[in-house]
Amino acid sequence: MRFDQHTVVLLVRPDDPPELPQDAVDRLQDAHLAHQAGLVEQGALLAAGPFLGGDDERIHGLAVLSVDPQMAREIYANDPAVRAGRLVARVMSWMVPEGVLRFEQVPVPTSMLEVASGD
Repeated sequence: MRFDQHTVVLLVRPDDPPELPQDAVDRLQDAHLAHQAGLVEQGALLAAGPFLGGDDERIHGLAVLSVDPQMAREIYANDPAVRAGRLVARVMSWMVPEGVLRFEQVPVPTSMLEVASGD
């Protein structure tokens, strides 16, 4: 059997994230979403999104990338939320049977305003 290999990034909240005022958190989230959207435009990000209602609330989101793990580490080292210490990127390779997954090009939000508007 043949396998496709993808790079997966779990975005995890650290045990001691910096305390920030809500307006700073909101700006940081917008910068994080803009970073993700830029990765889609570059062809590096195949799918991403937050987790809701999980057993471990520290695990914030998931990203699937078309780049190797080392490149993913470099990419997420530049994510504004990671740089600010609000998230930590946990990078790994993910093997799935060849052809079992397909990723369609869809728009991703670039800000929380887009998320809230539903557009």
